[in-house]
Order: sequence, then C-alpha cells, then structure tokens
Amino acid sequence: MPIYHRLGKIPQKRHTQFRKPDGGLYHEQLFGAIGFDGMSTLMYQVHRPTMVKEVLKEEDVSPQIAVAKNIKARLLQGFQVAPKADFLESRTPLLVNSDIHIALAAPQKSLREYFYKNADADELIFVHRGSGTLRTQLGNIPFEYGDYLLIPRGMIYQIDFDGPDNRLLVAESHHPIYTPKRYRNWFGQLLEHSPYCERDYKLPQDLETHDEKGDFILKIKKKDTLYTLLYPTHPFDVVGWDGYNFPYGFSIHNFEPITGRVHQPPPVHQTFETKAFVVCSFCPRLYDYHPQAIPAPYNHSNIDSDEMLYYVDGDFMSRNNIEAGHITLHPGGIPHGPAPGAYERSIGKTETVELAVMIDTFQPLQLTQAALGIDDGVYYRSWVE
Repeated sequence: MPIYHRLGKIPQKRHTQFRKPDGGLYHEQLFGAIGFDGMSTLMYQVHRPTMVKEVLKEEDVSPQIAVAKNIKARLLQGFQVAPKADFLESRTPLLVNSDIHIALAAPQKSLREYFYKNADADELIFVHRGSGTLRTQLGNIPFEYGDYLLIPRGMIYQIDFDGPDNRLLVAESHHPIYTPKRYRNWFGQLLEHSPYCERDYKLPQDLETHDEKGDFILKIKKKDTLYTLLYPTHPFDVVGWDGYNFPYGFSIHNFEPITGRVHQPPPVHQTFETKAFVVCSFCPRLYDYHPQAIPAPYNHSNIDSDEMLYYVDGDFMSRNNIEAGHITLHPGGIPHGPAPGAYERSIGKTETVELAVMIDTFQPLQLTQAALGIDDGVYYRSWVE
C-alpha cells in the first residue's frame, strides 16, 4: 500500500540526532520488508528495541494436515469453530499451503496479557462479528463489522474487543499483501477506475508512547513456532514515525462493485493481491443490464488455482443452502459453477445483496484435521441432477 503517513514527533532529517527532553538520544529503528528494497517506516523509540531479557518458551504451532491432496469441493460450517478466550488459541487453521494459512477465530477476550508479533507473515484479518481497537506500535485503529485489518509482518500489536462475541477470518500470507497493481499508476496512487481509494483507508491514530520498565511478555511466531520472550521495556514506546509500512484498515462496505451489461469475471471484485493469491470482495450490487443477461456466473474451470469463498451475509445468489460463516472450497483441476437452479432463477433479477470474501490461491490448499471436523461431507455432489 504505497501511501505516506506519519504520527508523533520526528526529527527534520533522517538518521540524525533526535534527543529526549533530558538530552539523551531516542533510538531509531527502520521497520522494512524485502531487505532494504520494500516499503519501510522509520520509528523513534524511548528505549533500545533490541533488548531481550529471556526466551521463556517455544511451542510448535504447525497446522495438522489431514488431506494433503484434494480434488473434492468442500463446504465447511465455519460457525462450528468453537469460541476460545485467548486471541491466539482461538485461531483454527483450516486451509493451508506454503504461501498462506487461512483460519477462523472466535476470541472471547481482548489480547492484553501479552503482545504479539507474526514474524512469518502479513496478517489480513476480516471482522465478521465484533468491534474494538487494534493497538500497535505505530498507533491504534478502531474496527467494526466488515473491516479488513492488514497488519504487516513484524508489527507488534494487541487487540481490544468491545464484547465476547467475535468472529474473524484470518489469512496469514508469506508474501507481502498489496493493492492490485492494475488499479495503481506508476507513482502508486489508486486510479479513478479503482473500486476504492486512499481516503477509504483507516489509518493508525492515537499513538501510544509508554516509557515503562518491567517484565513484558512478547509472543513471536516464526517458522510455525511460537516463542515467548520477556522484554524489559514496554513495546509501545514509539514517540514518532513516518513512512509507508504500517497497519491499516479498510471496510468491505466501502468497496464499490464494478458492473456491466453482461456478467463480469471474478477479478472485478479483487481487493488485495500477492504473488501467490488474490483476495476479492463480493458486495451488494446491481445486476447485469443486457436485456438477455444471465446474472449468475457461468461454469468455469479452476485449472491453476483453488477458490475459497467465505460467506458473510445476505443471499449468495449462485449457491443453495448457504449460511453465514460457511466456507466453500472449489479445488483446481475440475470446473465448478452455480448450484442447480441458480442459473435459471437469476434471470430477470436486478440486484444482489450478497457479502462474501474470496481467496484464490495459485497453489493447492491442504485441509487440516479441524477442517475435516466441520466439513459437511456431501457438498461435492451438490451439482448432480
């Protein structure tokens, strides 16, 4: 997301002396990706960010793969994932490959007892139920139903929920998550035909600066291992920062659908992209307006990608018997399309009120043991006449 932002106090020139009121130096940290070639942020901290008192624990959190090679279409009943109090323990990986881990979570309590950093992956959290505040080193972002929260890898954060009823779709990406390049000019600005623009972003605000010493627990995920570290100072001690690499939010309700005279292909719904997958937002929209249009999607073959759809709300017009929280997986290698009857009943309709998130991966997705536990087992036969 190439957009410049700044918060707090920073010196006029980079890499120059920036002193505290008592005359000591603030500690400069470059927070960047892809070596020194990707987007970065320069932050100034009260204490040295390199201090570690102890490594207390390490735990293997690798997903438990149950189906490594899959050709079946699947329907996972997502709301069957049981709520758990702890934010990290509530995450239940369902569909994974070497590029992305897709999980559902139903945390009941705010993340306040420790701080968290994902050193493996950018995190894209979609808020299906709940509201609150994402608290990070670089400022806070209030969130609500329908928000995407994009947290770049290496960002230390906590999260406050307003209540116990929370449902999240979480995608952990081993590749940086960007806005689609076809919607950006060569300077990085979103173009006029983009379905959203920079003013739709929820940027960090209310920078917290804590000058505190003590024992602070930081959990770091790296190479599918969760490490518990003890820090001697509060991780939120940034007095100011500027740059391009920071967390932000975007509401699915601010995605403006692209429509046409005849049915438009799924890329018109694209919201984010990586080298390994794309994320699309299906939102309420007017249907195709050719007099002979068939609004339902045509059958199509997933030859080189797996398609995962997470159903949020509304009446998803191309499927039968779909409920909020359901996930469908249409694997590469075989065609899929609208459910029997959906093609015909879409004719003459003028709009749809569906709301869903789609993730198309370019490598096959594996199913975890948890995914099999909520699989209805019969979805792959739903097209049989």
